[in-house]
Amino acid sequence: MTRSTRERILEEALRLFAERGYAATSVAEIESAAGLSPGAGGLYRHFRSKYEVLAASVNERVVRVEARVAAMGAADPAAPVTERLTGLCEAGLAVVREEDELVRVFFRDLGRFPELVEVVRARLLQPMFDAIGSWLCAQPEYAGAGLDRSSVGAVLGGSLVHCLLFEETVGEPPGRTERERFVTSWVSLALGLLPVAQGCPREPELSQT
Repeated sequence: MTRSTRERILEEALRLFAERGYAATSVAEIESAAGLSPGAGGLYRHFRSKYEVLAASVNERVVRVEARVAAMGAADPAAPVTERLTGLCEAGLAVVREEDELVRVFFRDLGRFPELVEVVRARLLQPMFDAIGSWLCAQPEYAGAGLDRSSVGAVLGGSLVHCLLFEETVGEPPGRTERERFVTSWVSLALGLLPVAQGCPREPELSQT
């Protein structure tokens, strides 16, 4: 599918912002990456400033990912809870990885733009944390666990974001733990929240080998 000039500008700009930083990326570099003549002013036919490009990139990426966040954890309710948790974790990792450029820009550059921080926080990160907490509380196995939905969602969701950021920053996954082992441990931690005392048996521990 052919991208419009505007779409090319937004996509290439966000890629450059993620790789180099907002301040270190010039309008001419964005134009060149988008297939325009650098320095000829082609970007300004679509946006008034570099900041407007950043704001549009952030807002449009958030809109794109909202539906995926809302659908996280969709699974056969009859499937074992371990299988459902694995799907939830993998879906969260997929969302974060797909939007790795946005996440990197958010943590590195958006501190100077609080209005854009709020967009990402309110429409991407917080909804993901809320979706995880709400999903857990909606599963029959967790009934009676007395989970703090917000805190549990923040801890489990935050670990997904941290996993990507660490890998992007350091060049290897945290603890040098490959994805399969990370997912296995994430699921094991979530299983540890099951209300054993209320008569809900905990599933056997997943193998770490």
